[in-house]
Amino acid sequence: MKAGHALLSSTIHSRNPTLSNSISSFSPLFRSNSLFTYPSALGAKRATSSSTNYKLSRSRLIANVSPTMASAYKPEQARVPPALSLPVPPVTKFKIALCQLQVTADKERNIAHARKAIEEAAEKGAQLVLLPEIWNGPYSNDSFPIYAEDIDTGGDASPSTAMLSEVAHRLQITIVGGSIPERSGDRLYNTCCVFGTDGKLKAKHRKIHLFDIDIPGKITFKESNTLTAGENPTIVDTGAHLLCYPGAFNMTTGPLHWELLQRARAADNQLYVATCSPARDVGAGYVAWGHSTLVGPFGEVLATTEHDEAIVIAEVDYSLIEARRTSLPLERQKRGDLYQLVDVERLNSQSTK
Repeated sequence: MKAGHALLSSTIHSRNPTLSNSISSFSPLFRSNSLFTYPSALGAKRATSSSTNYKLSRSRLIANVSPTMASAYKPEQARVPPALSLPVPPVTKFKIALCQLQVTADKERNIAHARKAIEEAAEKGAQLVLLPEIWNGPYSNDSFPIYAEDIDTGGDASPSTAMLSEVAHRLQITIVGGSIPERSGDRLYNTCCVFGTDGKLKAKHRKIHLFDIDIPGKITFKESNTLTAGENPTIVDTGAHLLCYPGAFNMTTGPLHWELLQRARAADNQLYVATCSPARDVGAGYVAWGHSTLVGPFGEVLATTEHDEAIVIAEVDYSLIEARRTSLPLERQKRGDLYQLVDVERLNSQSTK
């Protein structure tokens, strides 16, 4: 999870027989397919220059302050189309593993090492395993073309995902496979694959917001020099109970933002948040922060580690989500009389049916 990859503007929901409708990976800091606007039913005038008015499109956020306050909150009108009802998960508790892997320049070693870590996690009872961002080779623009794989072709053309598929099926677990460089034609992508208990690819997400940073005297890195941004949000099933963030914050953004952002997202959404970083290698060109973490729905850190290689095993208890939402009913306090969150993708898909 770095400032570009961890907070992706798309959502992956992974399904398997035991964790159906319970996993959301790569959920956004701000959803790229949403607009934030005032309800037209209010008959409000457009915000003047003295009012708040932020505009972005498809990845655009539009906020307009209503000139008058409605007497009722109307939370049911705060989302357009109406929010989908979350299905009841078939399990209330399960174990998650965050595999903070040491990544080297030896690709075969990295794949074998990831396999061993996944197997160890499964032996300890993990039903969901999360890997870091770019785990099959060094995180660098020079390395991306060398370690890239043709995921769609699969087999020998993508040994990293072939391993994930085989292990997921053999161990009957769900794997959110961090990310690897993907080659498609003459383009490279930073791609996450999700495999179900049957070993089949449930989702393939190409990172939409590439990580570009330039802090003088600290760090300069631009994924956009090599990688191509993905074009679409990625959705598998529905129901976001757990947000998964594979990523690699660095030694500048890590101390500042890593824990802060994941705890904020957990508190904002009253959900679990799981993050998985590569282990720190001080000799690498890009030094990862580490500190893979599971955060609870009140923003509390439930399990974490330092910067060395480790497998964090923790329990996710979905009953705590409802307890937290009952204690602090944020959803019922949304102001549909003042603003609306518009899911552009769902709205457009409905209009074309």
